[in-house]
Amino acid sequence: MSKNKTKPTLKIIPLGGLHEIGKNTCIFEFDDEILLLDAGIAFPTEAMHGVNIVLPDMTYLRENRHKIKGAIATHGHEDHIGGIAYHLKQFDIPVIYGPRLALALLAGKLEEAGVSNRTKLKTVMPREVVRVGKSFSIEFIRNTHSIADSFTLAVTTPIGTVIFTGDFKVDHTPVDGEKFDLYKLAEYGEKGVLCLLSDSTNAEVPGFTPSERSVYPNLDRVIGQTPGRLMVTTFASSVHRVNMILELAAKHGRFVSVVGRSMLNVIAHARNLGYIKCRDDLFKPIHEASKLPDEKVLILCTGSQGETLAAMSRISRGDHRQIQIKKGDTVVFSANPIPGNTISVVNVIDELMKLGANVIYGRRQGLHVSGHGCQEDHKLMLALTRPKFFMPVHGEHRMLVQHSKIAQSMGIRASNMVIVDNGDVVELTQDSIRIADRVTSGLDLVDSSRTGMVRDRVLKERQQLAEDGVVTVATAIDWDGKLTSHPEVHIRGVVATMEPVRLKNKIVEDIEKVLTSRWKEFVSLDNSSEQEELEVDWVGVKTQLERQIQRTLRRELQSNPMLVCLLQTPKDQPSTTERESKPPATGRRRRRSTARVAS
Repeated sequence: MSKNKTKPTLKIIPLGGLHEIGKNTCIFEFDDEILLLDAGIAFPTEAMHGVNIVLPDMTYLRENRHKIKGAIATHGHEDHIGGIAYHLKQFDIPVIYGPRLALALLAGKLEEAGVSNRTKLKTVMPREVVRVGKSFSIEFIRNTHSIADSFTLAVTTPIGTVIFTGDFKVDHTPVDGEKFDLYKLAEYGEKGVLCLLSDSTNAEVPGFTPSERSVYPNLDRVIGQTPGRLMVTTFASSVHRVNMILELAAKHGRFVSVVGRSMLNVIAHARNLGYIKCRDDLFKPIHEASKLPDEKVLILCTGSQGETLAAMSRISRGDHRQIQIKKGDTVVFSANPIPGNTISVVNVIDELMKLGANVIYGRRQGLHVSGHGCQEDHKLMLALTRPKFFMPVHGEHRMLVQHSKIAQSMGIRASNMVIVDNGDVVELTQDSIRIADRVTSGLDLVDSSRTGMVRDRVLKERQQLAEDGVVTVATAIDWDGKLTSHPEVHIRGVVATMEPVRLKNKIVEDIEKVLTSRWKEFVSLDNSSEQEELEVDWVGVKTQLERQIQRTLRRELQSNPMLVCLLQTPKDQPSTTERESKPPATGRRRRRSTARVAS
């Protein structure tokens, strides 16, 4: 450990994207300078009730904001740039470099969030080199992925060059003709690559990932042979796929209605930048398309992952304002579910079929290929770069493990690689790599308001409400520990083996029992003033009532419902009538404790 302290050390700290799919975020730190590589989001799981967006915990960057010199966006997918607008509300980033499409999409997000003034966006071209701070020189190497304008990075530091692949596959026949710059990778391999950080998503899958172009014939067949109205859903950011769909719609005489904000946004930017080429009159607003013959219409929409608020999901539920499924419609899913979304996608497909649609989906249809490399793509990357050290990134644990095995088969020693988790601090020197420390990591959750974070406590409460229901108890108590009215008990969403009336009666008995047997514990005299006053610890009363009721709920139920206990306390001063009709037994004026109780 002391040996490493005397040597120049690059710290690599992933905050997201490891042991998971999504929210890819990685920090490079050298001396007092930080470079941020990507800053993405993930989609919530079904247990994250009311959550729309999942972000990595950025505590480390907030605490070290003075070190941040800049950021890099490798490409425009949400799981790589979607978090930047949220992070800029917490700290500034002097400059963000990235490809034209990614920064065009990002500029709109920053403008909408009102944080455009907290950074500068600078577009880069393939093989362009930029310097960030004194420690980092970055060359942008064109790669191939499911979105246009994607880069692998060569990050040169004082201790050597690190290749950061970003998302990639080796596509020899890319739709836009922009081929993977394998020559530049090989050039760095010849010079010497200190460490490779490589995308692991398909490390379990043998062979090469097929070219995006391989989807074209099957899309051509489906679009050409479908007799009625056609709806196609895919990833909005899959610019190459969207371009092919638009090209085939024109070929087969269909007008296109685009539905879904993200799809409209991506198509607009991609057309402006020349990544999508089609005539203007190909597009028709949905209200005009509804007047055309069905065989002349193709509706291109979001929702391929079953997202609750996306267009296809709303169509499947029958609550889309402009589009309803009718007999004879064909719906095409040109995407496979990403891990965690399978159930949502299947549910949408079922609902579409119930409404009478013919749904074409599944891997056997050949309507989707991955944007991530398989085992042979990984071997090619390792062979070209010939790294001394290796760190698999971007993927679930089993993917990282399999990628490390592939690296070993390519001659990299196990001692020269690390499998890390989000928050691990990897220290890299010219002759060693190790996990040296950990920083704060975890999740920040954003709800549908998109303005506030959902904290762990709130999420746990939502989960408890969804799974076990809620019991609400409202009771009013006077100065003598007597009930001033019958307690109100409401039971919602609770599965109980006993009748609700019996359960309510038991809760009322608990309240009476506490007040009868424990009241004296919460009453004391205050001698600090000229006239002695009686203090009541209402917070203690409420706490004891909650404990007693929770014991009953645990004993009588097979679940753990949320308990909300509302305690109504008397006013600070008893009225004159109350004092005359019922003088205090102690002869002293009574008052309420200064502690406030929710009521």
